Amino acid sequence: MHNIKRIFIYITLSILTIISIFPFIWMIVSATNKSVDVTNGRLLPGTHLLENFQNLLSTVDLVPALINSVIISITTTILSLIIASLAGFGFEIYRSKSKDIIFNILLLSMMIPFAALMVPLFRMFGTISQFAPGIGIDTLTSAMLPSITTAFLIFFFRQNTKMFPKELLEAGRIDGLTELGVFFRIYVPTMKTTYAAAAIITFMASWNNYLWPLVVLQSPENHTIPLLISNLGSSAAPDFGIIMTSIVIATLPTALLFFLLQRHFVAGMMGSVK
Repeated sequence: MHNIKRIFIYITLSILTIISIFPFIWMIVSATNKSVDVTNGRLLPGTHLLENFQNLLSTVDLVPALINSVIISITTTILSLIIASLAGFGFEIYRSKSKDIIFNILLLSMMIPFAALMVPLFRMFGTISQFAPGIGIDTLTSAMLPSITTAFLIFFFRQNTKMFPKELLEAGRIDGLTELGVFFRIYVPTMKTTYAAAAIITFMASWNNYLWPLVVLQSPENHTIPLLISNLGSSAAPDFGIIMTSIVIATLPTALLFFLLQRHFVAGMMGSVK
């Protein structure tokens, strides 16, 4: 009976695994086929990957879009980790009567859909453009600022900080470290898995962000890779071979980051819920 149960579990997990990875496999296979083969649902690899890649380069400005996405994603990730970790550290370590009230208000902001904030944000950046064109509408900065940190990321760091050994903080203070010294020299090195998990979450969200860049980035030279792929799919006669090739290219950075930090990601996520 026990062996039958195990066999059933393995079969179920195998089926679920195939279902989960099938879209990814189909994407890679489609990138090697012509548009007509993709439309017909061909599931076998073709020989047109290089042709699709060359057509992609001749059709759109792929490199500038990739550079814009890299700049936005890396900058947003670095700033988000610094700000959110400082906030999460402060909410958990320092005590005050108003702290929990502020934190609860922060959590309530997670209930507001981003679509409801787009018009106020767009008008705000439109006003900023009159005084500081470098951070106004149609700049990479305007695409980054609303995503620099989120309530979820602050919550994530605060939950992980609950497990941080407070004795280390006291030892650092006794040794004469300032509060920032305690944070950067003790807290940050100790919370490496938390930072790795947060980096993956933030980078992937920023890299795949579509709605806000679509609104605020109006010039083609400022477009990111999701906007470029969207433009390819909105043409009168889309070439699905080119589209799939561009999607594969867009997927590689996030997939590489996840596989490099996978072990730390799992440890960081487990730490946030214990």
